[in-house]
Amino acid sequence: MNRHVLDSEIQEYINNHLNDDVHKLAMSKSPFKDVDSKELANQIAAKNKSAKKLPTWYKTDSIYYPALLSIEQCSSETTAAYKAGLAIGDSLIDLTGGFGVDSYYFAKTVKNLTHCEINADLSEIAAHNAVMLKQPNIRCLAVDGIALLEKTNEIFDTIYLDPARRSSAGKVFMLKDCTPNVVEHLDLLLSKSKRIIIKTAPLLDITAGLKELGNVSEVHIISVKNECKELLWIIESSKPAQQPKITSVTLNESQKEFSFFKGEEETGVELLNETPSGYMYEPDTALLKSGAFNLIAATFRLKKLHHQTQLYVSDHVDSSFPGRIFKINSLLSSSDLKKDKSLKGNVIVRNYRDKAENLVKKYKIKPDHNKFFVFTQGANNDYLIIDAEIVQHY
Repeated sequence: MNRHVLDSEIQEYINNHLNDDVHKLAMSKSPFKDVDSKELANQIAAKNKSAKKLPTWYKTDSIYYPALLSIEQCSSETTAAYKAGLAIGDSLIDLTGGFGVDSYYFAKTVKNLTHCEINADLSEIAAHNAVMLKQPNIRCLAVDGIALLEKTNEIFDTIYLDPARRSSAGKVFMLKDCTPNVVEHLDLLLSKSKRIIIKTAPLLDITAGLKELGNVSEVHIISVKNECKELLWIIESSKPAQQPKITSVTLNESQKEFSFFKGEEETGVELLNETPSGYMYEPDTALLKSGAFNLIAATFRLKKLHHQTQLYVSDHVDSSFPGRIFKINSLLSSSDLKKDKSLKGNVIVRNYRDKAENLVKKYKIKPDHNKFFVFTQGANNDYLIIDAEIVQHY
């Protein structure tokens, strides 16, 4: 950490050059003796990256930014704030602290927060920013979090960790392919805490994760604007083995949740055997990740278009539904589309014989914010083209 970056004239320069081309800036000569052009370019790029993702950091004076990759990989404030509500007790240790976004929000809900980061430079950055953010109950230690747990006699109410997936793990990975290896150290973690919260990428299969970890009490699937951001796994040392509670959470203008206990999703579903009319429901990606395809229909009183198509129909609008809702205007044929030379709408393809981009080109469909053409299948495997308009966004 180059503390000269925090000098007032350099901070002023950074704020005055936020709109500059950082690539050109990195190649030019620095106007400062103690801070080179690459450091200036990184501070500017990282701060700009934080504008939407980390607005509290962006708006706070004298924040020191790490390498841009750390900003790209850290939690957003939106997801960090949600995680903070899952902590219990007065003490929490973040074993993989990183830039410190999660630690900052956890520190707002517990009395004592220990931030562990094996990278000494990143640990120093997190400690400095905690002071700038006026969060005095964060203790930053430049240590391996697992090694600290092995040595300390301290018991924490909550342990949080975000294991990094090893690059060799490929697209399909398991928790044992991450660092630290949660599975290997699970007994240690349970002996040092009442509750463990593990964050993983949404790519991890829920069934595989439950099998690896064993006694999971809760799984939280977090999405923002229909993009699945992370999975949270909660293990409690005092709770016996039971069916875990699965919660899908959408963090948009309003927060919506859909919860069930593992096994409840194995229910029947009613298919729509007549012409689609009324309203069509499209679940948020977090809801789809949960696998509760049929339970969604039963809970919201919906009929499913097709066994393999996660689209649903109803004669009513339920605004508590976590996903988009469309008003069905009519059913169209391909000849209807060919005749219309001024088609406008967004194309949705679900279980159809062609791709969205091909259909847009074929029928010369121009984009529209509210209008949609849904290409899908009905219960009798007949192909459908539904003309619809949006009623509820994600």
